[in-house]
Amino acid sequence: MTMLMGYPGQPVIPPLIGPALPRRGEPGWTMLPRRVWPISPLAAAPHRVVLLAAVAGLLGTALWRPSALSIGYLVVGVMVFAVVYGTAERRPTRTEWVGVALTLALLAVPALLAADWLGVLCIMAAWIVGWCTLFGGRTWTAVLTAPFLAWALPARVLGWARRGVSARVGRVGNANPVRVAAVVGLTVLLTVVFGALFASADAAFAHLVGKLVPRFDGVDVVARIVVFGMVVGFVLGGAYLTRFAPRLDILAPKPMKPVPRWEWAVPLGVLDALFIAFVAVQAAVLFGGHTHVLETEGLTYAEYARQGFWQLLWVSALTLLVLSGVIRVAGRVTASDRRVLRILAGILCATSVVVVISAIHRMWLYQQAYGFSTDRLMVITIELWLGAVFLLVAMAGVRMSGRWLPHAVLAAGVVALLGLAALNPERLVADRNIDRFEQTGQLDAEYLSRLSPDIDPALHRLPERVRACVRSDSSHHDPWYLFNLSRSNADRPVGTDLPDYCSQYWTYRD
Repeated sequence: MTMLMGYPGQPVIPPLIGPALPRRGEPGWTMLPRRVWPISPLAAAPHRVVLLAAVAGLLGTALWRPSALSIGYLVVGVMVFAVVYGTAERRPTRTEWVGVALTLALLAVPALLAADWLGVLCIMAAWIVGWCTLFGGRTWTAVLTAPFLAWALPARVLGWARRGVSARVGRVGNANPVRVAAVVGLTVLLTVVFGALFASADAAFAHLVGKLVPRFDGVDVVARIVVFGMVVGFVLGGAYLTRFAPRLDILAPKPMKPVPRWEWAVPLGVLDALFIAFVAVQAAVLFGGHTHVLETEGLTYAEYARQGFWQLLWVSALTLLVLSGVIRVAGRVTASDRRVLRILAGILCATSVVVVISAIHRMWLYQQAYGFSTDRLMVITIELWLGAVFLLVAMAGVRMSGRWLPHAVLAAGVVALLGLAALNPERLVADRNIDRFEQTGQLDAEYLSRLSPDIDPALHRLPERVRACVRSDSSHHDPWYLFNLSRSNADRPVGTDLPDYCSQYWTYRD
């Protein structure tokens, strides 16, 4: 073996073969280890991906306003997934198809319903499900980190897209961008000149142009530039992930060393006994219903529901933490270990489902007595989702395998939210409150006036004289690109001037 020598007695280390790894600030540098998120510093975005991203961005600026619940959310979602998977180098997996379908279903809610709180929840859920679909992974670590890692994509995507554009410009020549800009400018000039002449020559054509062409002002221009960047970022980020997907499952905590059986079985068994005692007491409540509430001395509906519901909600949430801890430390090597774990965890899951039912029962009785509201429907939905989670955990315990559990829990939450949207919660609340008005003559018109146009069809059940007391605080004449089904069908009077007799409906409180 030949040894290269430098100064006397000092060997010379031969140069490394291949390029050195990038340092901080250089293209290809990443905070995450390459085994977690592989990267190719010289990779360039395909020309068609960049071009379609720009087209999607232009369409997004015309059709989407993040500040308004409209069909724009769904249109942008369809465009993003169509470009991402239409230009991908592989076919979508079955899990990705499900994720895309759930994301688009969530984004369809802002096009159908006008309730701001529900639309925001669906948009947030679509963000989580969409990025979990693109990032991949099956563990809880992947599900919890993917929506946040999306903010790290621009650092990678910018260089990838820039190299793609540079490669294209280098192939077609340096003069090409100038010629393209000249053609675009000429096209815009001809369209504006001739469009203005036609609009001034015919009133009907001018009306059509006014409907189809968005109005521009200083603030609107800035908003459109931001929307363009957002849509382009979504497309390029999704396309990048289909080619350089991270391995987030590697970041999942390693399995813990099992502890002796008695260390987890004793506290879990005592907790099971406590749950069983509570369930036994609740049996009389669940079957007693109104009779139990009315016959218990000093107990009112408000006290019955308010004093117990939130505590039971916390019980359900903390029980999931207990189960997650037990599953990590419990040994499952021998058949007896698995049998004990199935029995104790199964009892806790089964009794927790009864606790969930008890909490829902309390809130349902309260709503029947004092009326429905969106907040009460929302917490009932959360409890239903927690009940489904306990059933899924029990199924994982029976099979002693839970790789599918993170995605199943996320999907159950999405299904619960979509189910709430399918009920049209604000209209349901209005219907139930109008039922009470028909029975008792009591109506909280002020509360109904704060609800969205989703309730307008239900208001037709009220007498014309009473319906005049329910007003809207804003006009709902949206341009075509901000279409929303509920707002387009709204016919509630706008304004705050009320007839004098409406005071009796504006002073009522639950």
